[in-house]
Amino acid sequence: IDEKKVAVVGHSRGGKTSLWGAAQDERFALAISSCSGNSGDAISRGKSGESIAQIVDRFPFWFSKNYQKYAGREETLPFDQHFLIALIAPRLVYTSTKTNDSWADPVSEFESLVQADSVYGLFGLTGLQQKDPPLPEQVLHKGHIGHHHKTGGPDLDEFDWDKYMDYADIHMK
Repeated sequence: IDEKKVAVVGHSRGGKTSLWGAAQDERFALAISSCSGNSGDAISRGKSGESIAQIVDRFPFWFSKNYQKYAGREETLPFDQHFLIALIAPRLVYTSTKTNDSWADPVSEFESLVQADSVYGLFGLTGLQQKDPPLPEQVLHKGHIGHHHKTGGPDLDEFDWDKYMDYADIHMK
């Protein structure tokens, strides 16, 4: 296997896992996260959508007790989810979200990418190609941080797969 061409992909909880996996294992050249939201690619502080309290109440077995103490106390976190994205640098990361997924909070998902962008700059790389959220169906493929925001509900569909593969073709030839 050519480790320069290995990607990890996940949706929702799997999207959280793909980001964590790439942050922990440098053999992944690309992490792809679809609609991962809270505790995935969405900033936790000052967000709408799912909160830490809600996710740890529904899925306490997903998170350490130490993380659970921030339920309802997001403003006191010593970190936020852009740290997770930044841990993947200088490798590639691609996230996607959907217009009808307010639970994941597309605005906070994109903000995390904007905040992680400067770490890619430390490596002399372009992170995001733009700092303004893209319009639905607009793809951001030029930087080491790729993203698209698609019309629809929280799923991983053919449009997503096509855009992920296009991104991989551009950056992993």
